[in-house]
Amino acid sequence: MPRSRKARPEDVDEICAALPDTELGISWGDRPTWKVPRGPKGKGFLLYRAPGPTAVDPATGERYDDLIVITTPTEVEKNALVEDESTPFFTIPHFNGYSAVLVQQSRLGEITRQELEEVITDAWAAKAPARLVKEHLG
Repeated sequence: MPRSRKARPEDVDEICAALPDTELGISWGDRPTWKVPRGPKGKGFLLYRAPGPTAVDPATGERYDDLIVITTPTEVEKNALVEDESTPFFTIPHFNGYSAVLVQQSRLGEITRQELEEVITDAWAAKAPARLVKEHLG
């Protein structure tokens, strides 16, 4: 599969599952969340967000129903992604002070699969044990 093709919603789970020691679990009550490492010590690095009043489409006022929250290593990476108008990543006041970006699954095609993989891999690395990151990324 060419890595330069447009990203698709199904790429999210494929990319997460291919990273070492990950599992799809639950957080924020009932939200599907990719975690690392597997088991009770797992930390979420990507979450499928429930529609809520803090994230609405500015054009329609409707709650977004296809949001993913992706952790970023720091606020610097978060701001770089949000401020790059060529990407679909954004943030909301609810996430002020929290290193994470939001993206609508319906807008993933605005970036390549490779770009999505880089953002998710950075999220994984931000939450994974240092030993695991070193083994996987060198």
